[in-house]
Amino acid sequence: MNELILSTVTGFAVGVLFAKLKLPVPAPATLAGVLGVVGLFLGYYLAGRLWIR
Repeated sequence: MNELILSTVTGFAVGVLFAKLKLPVPAPATLAGVLGVVGLFLGYYLAGRLWIR
């Protein structure tokens, strides 16, 4: 749980920094893009847990 909180806070801080410096966000700019990344992670994780040992 601590890792989740730390990664969220770090991501938020980096997002603020990118906005302040007027840099493009190095992440998908739409919800569909974010969900694609989440789907990729979940597929990789589940494949490792179910089939690849």
